[in-house]
Amino acid sequence: MHYIIGHTLFYAYESPVLLDPHILRLRPRSDVGQTLVNYNLQITPQPEQQFQTIEVDGNAVQHLWFPSIPVSNLKVQMQAQVETHRKNPFDFLLSRWATQLPIDYPLSLSTQLAPYLERNSVMLSVGIDPQAMALAQTIHHATGGNIVMFLCELTQRIYKDCTYVIRETGDPQLPGMTWTQKSGSCRDYAVLFIEACRAIGIAARFVSGYHEGDPDVKDYHLHAWAEVYLPGAGWRGFDPTIGLAVSDRHIALAASPFPSYTAPISGTLRAGSTAEATMSYQLSITNLNKE
Repeated sequence: MHYIIGHTLFYAYESPVLLDPHILRLRPRSDVGQTLVNYNLQITPQPEQQFQTIEVDGNAVQHLWFPSIPVSNLKVQMQAQVETHRKNPFDFLLSRWATQLPIDYPLSLSTQLAPYLERNSVMLSVGIDPQAMALAQTIHHATGGNIVMFLCELTQRIYKDCTYVIRETGDPQLPGMTWTQKSGSCRDYAVLFIEACRAIGIAARFVSGYHEGDPDVKDYHLHAWAEVYLPGAGWRGFDPTIGLAVSDRHIALAASPFPSYTAPISGTLRAGSTAEATMSYQLSITNLNKE
């Protein structure tokens, strides 16, 4: 699939402020699953300095430094063209030792995957959430420990049993809250999925990006899903919001063991600047294959 994505973020401050450095994670990934064809970024006010780098999670980030001039708003406009490649999300063969749960990782691999297997919870709380643990154990029993069946059933269980709600801002809620209340946003679903995977010993991480969604609905939102590391298959996406494995209708921006490190924009105001901010955005996704 070929997509044109336009994403504008606008922050209006109730009184002039000074901007401290900001970080952007708005550059789509370019890897075996998708290719970034072109990318353009416009920022108002114009940064005094800026540069791009790769952070520890492998995400492309843009660092911005602003002049010491009071401003009343901040506007970031991103446009990108991306080609996605993964038509079949199950085009892989697992390593023979990794088809059943629990996975007996070699020491070298488990060391590399440690942040994604962390038993201190994706939400940085102490220990895996007991609700997520119970969910994982139930599905593990129902699927006989088959790892692919476990992931598909977990994706479907969250999709079918929970009611989707849109929350524009705020951190993901605790996974136990999502499963107890049977409702949440896409980032809440992703965190619950990741927590259940880690509870059963599957390396997992949080992904932010975009999903084409229903072509007849033009109300787009930043999306979130999960990726799991499958020995022999690498990182593979599962989206409990739509109940499917991730294929060529998802466009990934950033991935991390922790949701906060995938935020499209982060930064602070200079000390002494205390104005409240109002955030708004515009997002368009055009599938060129359907034009």
